[in-house]
Amino acid sequence: MPPRRYDRTWTDIEKMLDLATERRQKWRESFEYAQTTGDRDLMREAARNYKALEGVEKTLKWVLGEEGINHPLS
Repeated sequence: MPPRRYDRTWTDIEKMLDLATERRQKWRESFEYAQTTGDRDLMREAARNYKALEGVEKTLKWVLGEEGINHPLS
């Protein structure tokens, strides 16, 4: 197991959640743009990154103890 510092604050985690949410929205916009232009490669990339960031958000919400968030791996 790699060494861990455990020095992140709740504020750090909340900022990361905000950033992940913003980035997910930008990928959604990229997907919608790609749909209008017919750019299938960008659609795939945007969909993949959008879904990945959904997982990041769920995990961070779980770490923060947000109500209604089940274990991120379930």
